Amino acid sequence: MKTKILALAAGLMTATALASAPAHADTKIGLLGGVSGPIAAMAPAMIDAAQLAVQQVNEQGGIGDNDKLVGVVGDSACNPQNGTDAATKAVNIEGVVGVVGPHCSGAVLAAAGSVTIPAGITLITPSGTSPEISNLEDNGTVFRTVPSDDYQGRALARTLKEQGYGKVAVAYLNNDYGTGLANAFKAEYVDELGGEITQFAAHEEGKASYRSNLAELAKGGADTLVIFDYGDGTGLTILRQALENGFFEKFVGGDGMKSDAVINELGAENLGTFVSSSPVGEKSESLDMFNEAFKGVGGDPDAIFVTTSYDAAFLLALAIEKAGGDKAGVAAAMVEVSNGDGEAIRPGEWKKAKELIAAGTAIDYKGAAGDHNFDAKGDVPGVYALWEVGSDGFEVVTEMK
Repeated sequence: MKTKILALAAGLMTATALASAPAHADTKIGLLGGVSGPIAAMAPAMIDAAQLAVQQVNEQGGIGDNDKLVGVVGDSACNPQNGTDAATKAVNIEGVVGVVGPHCSGAVLAAAGSVTIPAGITLITPSGTSPEISNLEDNGTVFRTVPSDDYQGRALARTLKEQGYGKVAVAYLNNDYGTGLANAFKAEYVDELGGEITQFAAHEEGKASYRSNLAELAKGGADTLVIFDYGDGTGLTILRQALENGFFEKFVGGDGMKSDAVINELGAENLGTFVSSSPVGEKSESLDMFNEAFKGVGGDPDAIFVTTSYDAAFLLALAIEKAGGDKAGVAAAMVEVSNGDGEAIRPGEWKKAKELIAAGTAIDYKGAAGDHNFDAKGDVPGVYALWEVGSDGFEVVTEMK
């Protein structure tokens, strides 16, 4: 009996010791992407790149006292309602301390306006490019690692003029992304460079046929059609029907059109006159480090928005660490860890960053996509390139400035 009592006492002591020992909690961040919808072919690589950052954090000490960082994936489906729903679940049910995404501008605007800004949660999108994001009354909580479409549209216009393009027609999706990009392109191509846009027309998503739209666009006599849409959705339909009916000779897409779905569906042999703009990582040691790491987990470093997705997740983790896990301090910390001052931190250097933060030393993240020195609106400069379709997929034609 005495032995049984001693054993029971020992068990109770062990249980008490375990109960009093500090438990490691998960630190959750939302990874909200267009898993379904018009960029479904792009989203997996973007989420994989963000998850690489999460993996590196956990392999090198985690958050704070070795808490595990968890990326909670949600489907924003590239539309405002799903973006709001995914953000609501991430913030109110999963209890995330920050959000990477959503991937599309309309979803970003809706999720931020309805969910993350009121909740004081930091949001950083790797691919939401609408100029309207810059104008959000966000209390300094909304960031992006990709330049605004005002930059992309103007850079594309300048590049087309340099490449010898003449009269163009413009077809754009009637949403925040398509409208913002088209207007920026038009302002530069026509107003600043004296180019000619013969037709400038919005279209709605999801129609089976755009042949009547294309016939109208072709009336002005332009030999080039510029498409601001998504290559996994309506943009693919428009490009296919334009090729089938011979409406135009040359085709130009914005970043949404740089999708493998375009090549897979239409064939590289039919896309010899198709080019598309897309952000690229600025050549640097940081980009090399990311490329090697992403290849190591089976990723394609040339996939669209993978550098900005990785940087968004790594930056958010750095900010959480800097803020001591306090979600209310993450937004201010985001600026502090990437403002051009401090010890350089490159992709994958989590252990180094963690030690410097603990020592009170300033750090400056040098990202795979460039130096993300956020301005007052949470925006960053960036680098774009013009791509063509070659034998091995998309290949760079020239850098866009």
